[in-house]
Amino acid sequence: MIQMIKKWMLNIGFSKSWASPLANAVMVLLIVLACILCWLFVKTILIRVIAVYIRRSKSKWDDIFLERRLFSRAANLAPAIILHLSAPVFPGIQVWIQRLALSHIALVTLLIIFSLLDGLEEIYRTFEISREKPIKGILQVLKIIFSAVAFIIIVSILVDRSPWALLSGIGVFSAVLLLIFQNSILGFVAGIQLAVNDMVRVGDWIEMPKYNADGNVIEITLHTVKVQNWDKTITMIPSHTMVSDSFKNWRGMRESGGRRIKRTVYIDINSIKFCTDEMLQRFEKLDYTADYIKEKRKEADEHGKAPDMGPEQGVKGRRITNIGIFRAYMQKYLENLPGLNRNMTVMVRQQAPTQYGLPIEIYCFSASTQLAGYESVQAEIIDHVLAVIPQFDLRIYQSPSGKDFMSTLAAGNQPGRSLSD
Repeated sequence: MIQMIKKWMLNIGFSKSWASPLANAVMVLLIVLACILCWLFVKTILIRVIAVYIRRSKSKWDDIFLERRLFSRAANLAPAIILHLSAPVFPGIQVWIQRLALSHIALVTLLIIFSLLDGLEEIYRTFEISREKPIKGILQVLKIIFSAVAFIIIVSILVDRSPWALLSGIGVFSAVLLLIFQNSILGFVAGIQLAVNDMVRVGDWIEMPKYNADGNVIEITLHTVKVQNWDKTITMIPSHTMVSDSFKNWRGMRESGGRRIKRTVYIDINSIKFCTDEMLQRFEKLDYTADYIKEKRKEADEHGKAPDMGPEQGVKGRRITNIGIFRAYMQKYLENLPGLNRNMTVMVRQQAPTQYGLPIEIYCFSASTQLAGYESVQAEIIDHVLAVIPQFDLRIYQSPSGKDFMSTLAAGNQPGRSLSD
C-alpha cells in the first residue's frame, strides 16, 4: 500500500527524497482515519441501535448494563483491532504497533469486565437477599484480581515475556505484596465472616461507640462499612474491626415488632401510707382500680379473721396502700393503652428504695420500632404518670431547687416565724 502511494506521488512530480516520508505520513493518516471512522460507526450507530432496542425491551437488566457503559466501552476495541491488523504495513515498527494494540485491547477488556461486575452488582441489589448477603466486597476483590492479571498481561506483551515467567518472579516479592494488600486481605476475610455469620446487613441499625457510629448501615464494601448516623453524618468503619471488636445490632428489635420502654419514676417515701375508707372510696371512682380494691378488701377481711391478726394489732392485718393501688392502676392502664405490643412484657415493678425515694419502673414494649412512634408512646406514658400520681396522694421525689430554698428563706423571714417552723 505504501509503495502504491509512493509510486503515485512520483508520478505527480514529487522527488524520491520526499515521496517516501510523505507516503508513510499519508498511510498513517489513513490508518488513523480508519480507526476514527470505525470507532464512530460502532459507537454512534451500532450502540444507538442497541440502546433503542434495549430501552424498548421489558427486561431491566440490559438497561443496567447500558447505564454502566458496557457497550460503550466495548466499542473502544474497534480502533485497537484495526491498528493491530494494519501493523504489517510498517515492517520496521510492526512489532511495537502490535504490542501497543494488544495492550490497549487488554486494558479495554479490563474496563469491560469492571462494567460487567458493576452491572451484576446492581442487578443483585434488586433482590431481597442483597440486604442479607451483600457482594460488593467480593466484587471489589475480583476487580483487584482482574487488575493484577491485566497488569501482568500488559507488561508481558510490552517486554515480550511469558506471563508465567513474570508470575514466578513476583513470588520473590510476595512479602511486599502481602504488606501492600494487607487491608484488602483483611477486608476480604472479614467480609466473608460478616456474610456467613449474618452479623450485619445493609439497613441494620448498629452502635459502635469506639468509632462514634450510631445509625443505619448504608453500604458494605471490601475495606469499610459505611454508617449514616442519626445526625446525618457518615462514619466509615474498617470491615475487619466489625469482626474483631464488639458492636450492637438493633436488627433483632426491629424484627421482633416491639421496642422496649424502660422508665423509672421516684416516689417520695413520706407520701406512702395505708388507705383510709375515705381514700378507698375516692380511688374506686378512678379507672382500672375498682376490681383491685375489691380483691384486696376481700383478702384483708380473710386475713383479719385469722387468730393472730386481730384488730388489736393496729394495722388490722393486711391493709391496702396507696402505692399498691397506683401500681395496679398503672398495670391496667398500660394493658389498655394503644400503641403497645401486648404480645410482649407489660409490667409495673417496684425496685429497692434509694436515697431518692422508691423507684417505680415502667417496663413495656411499643408496637412501633420507629423513633417517632416509640418516643410518642413513651412520652404519653410518662406524662400520664406525672399527672395522675397526686390523685393517689403520692409525690414525685425531686431535688430541691433554688426556688425551694428561696421560698424556705422567705417563710423564715416572716414576722413571728422561724426556719425551724
